[in-house]
Amino acid sequence: MCGICGIYNLKKDKKIDMDLVKQMTYMLRHRGPDEFGFYQDNKIGLGHSRLSIIDLAGGKQPIHNEDKTIWIIFNGEIFNYVELREELVKRGHQFYTHTDTEVIIHLYEEKGLDFIQDLNGQFAFAIWDKRQVQLILARDRVGIRPLFYTEIDGALIFASEIKSIFVDKRVMRQLDPVGLQQLFTFWATVPPRTTFKEIKELPAGHYLIVKDNTIETKKYWQLKFPLADEKNEVYPEDYYSERLFELLKDSSRLRLRADVPVAAYLSGGIDSSFICALVKKFFNNKLQTFSVAFSDKDYDEGDYQAQMAQFLGTEHKNIKCNYADIGKIIPEVVWHAEKPLIRTAPAPLFLLSKLVRQNNIKVVLTGEGADEILAGYDLFREAKIRRFWAKNPNSRLRPLLMRKLYSYVPNWPKTTSAFLEGFYRKHLLDTNLKYYSHIPRWDITSKITLLFSDSMKNQLTEYKSIPEFEDTLPEDFKRWWSLSQAQYIEIATLLSGNLLSSQGDRMMMANSVEGRFPFLDYRVMEFCAQLPQNLKLKVLKEKYILKKIASPYLPAKISQRIKQAYRAPDSASFLNSGKLDYVDDLLSEDNIRKTGYFNPIAVAQLMKKCRSMESSLISAKDNMAVVSVITTLLLDRLFIRDFDPKSPEVVSK
Repeated sequence: MCGICGIYNLKKDKKIDMDLVKQMTYMLRHRGPDEFGFYQDNKIGLGHSRLSIIDLAGGKQPIHNEDKTIWIIFNGEIFNYVELREELVKRGHQFYTHTDTEVIIHLYEEKGLDFIQDLNGQFAFAIWDKRQVQLILARDRVGIRPLFYTEIDGALIFASEIKSIFVDKRVMRQLDPVGLQQLFTFWATVPPRTTFKEIKELPAGHYLIVKDNTIETKKYWQLKFPLADEKNEVYPEDYYSERLFELLKDSSRLRLRADVPVAAYLSGGIDSSFICALVKKFFNNKLQTFSVAFSDKDYDEGDYQAQMAQFLGTEHKNIKCNYADIGKIIPEVVWHAEKPLIRTAPAPLFLLSKLVRQNNIKVVLTGEGADEILAGYDLFREAKIRRFWAKNPNSRLRPLLMRKLYSYVPNWPKTTSAFLEGFYRKHLLDTNLKYYSHIPRWDITSKITLLFSDSMKNQLTEYKSIPEFEDTLPEDFKRWWSLSQAQYIEIATLLSGNLLSSQGDRMMMANSVEGRFPFLDYRVMEFCAQLPQNLKLKVLKEKYILKKIASPYLPAKISQRIKQAYRAPDSASFLNSGKLDYVDDLLSEDNIRKTGYFNPIAVAQLMKKCRSMESSLISAKDNMAVVSVITTLLLDRLFIRDFDPKSPEVVSK
């Protein structure tokens, strides 16, 4: 895994500033500390910071084709590169490295832009084709690896991270109210928008081509689900079980390809446990595993992690987090996330990747993605119950099914039936809405925007985030099963824009660790999208088919666990961890007025309320509001007011 950046001149009469490109590259050195490489001609300057994983000695980038007319800088892995290389050699292509990167160039020569369909991997890359005078930027199907760009002063500037783009002093550094509203609704922005004005994100499953000074973005992949109003062929259950098992086994095999050791995260849930079991049984008997535990028992899964590690016989290490650990590290987390946080969940994962790197590991497998593709989240069951309730809205019994969902959340069992019914009744009968499944979550999160200042609210008077998101949905979306609709929205928002970025790539690469995700192999995703609904969510039993195929390889206490979402202490990390000077400074009335994002009176009332309550009694809405306010103000400090383009190190104040 690596960092890439570059400057492409849309005007012919401008010289490339390679000192600037080098400075941009060094800003990404946490992504690739092993070596740096550069390329320059009269149209483009490219920079690459490398984390060496394949072909350690010969894989320095940029890499070129035989006659040096095509160049590439690449961040990611192409897991089927061995098979692709064999075919390309048969067709006469000559290689000078053993990397997966060089495969991309020759495949592009062979097939043109259609070559992306052949790639099984996680990637962001830039190809400079001197012969056709065109630049191609591309990003993997689900957005595992990031890529951002902006256009200014006759140049296209791009990079793996926004901080690298901000090294160029021509680029405006301002937070975008629309981006913030999107984030505080969907937990992610809707690409190409980011939380910074004029900075765009290349959407997952897209490529961008620059030719003849025009910039065009095209979609090359979209997850497709069966149509609910058409008869689809259904096979015996064992067919699906056997096929999914073989796909996950092969996906895990491919993701072990590396010239360095590959370890795994072990959360104690079924997803990561099954991946570890597959690897341990079929491929790597000396697997190392890592996990994060919490001193607060309401969040801790340490007993399950220890049980699974002992069952598998892995070499296991963990890190135990308390409130102070999380509160202290948040400035670094925001620096790497480059966006506000809704929850503190990324912080322990930052500390976990640091532990992994301290043990000389560069690559880890994780179970990320299983909940989205196999309907593991409570949100899917929640939506199913609400649709069932909507058929008889006056029922007193149907809303009580909600009690089954969040039993692991502190004080949830004490929640009154009246509160449950009142909260979930909102928009209950609007089952025709495309985003019906996500109404409760978006409703509670968007309340953060009530804390906005008058100035922010005025800028957003005419803007509605949900209609803009709806415009991005596929044409046949309304014809899908309701569960499929919920899955697609979850993949398009939370997975790509939060779990794979703020909690994934950014927290791992902050410590030069690459994450690999067997459940997000596009073959696995496409197969799971076509599964019969009851093999994913059987009545209210989540991930039914995964539990079926995983059970023979896991202890019953793991394979039959009710899904417990990964969570970390939120407001308690700031309020119960001793004095944090940066928090007091950020929340001062003077700073809130000066930055202009929030209403200082409303924020003061929120903090007074939360400080007066036991942390376990603070509502989800208030917990998220505290985290969002503090991290937005941190983002402003780190990237708007105190940004230093000469130093990639963040200093907590």
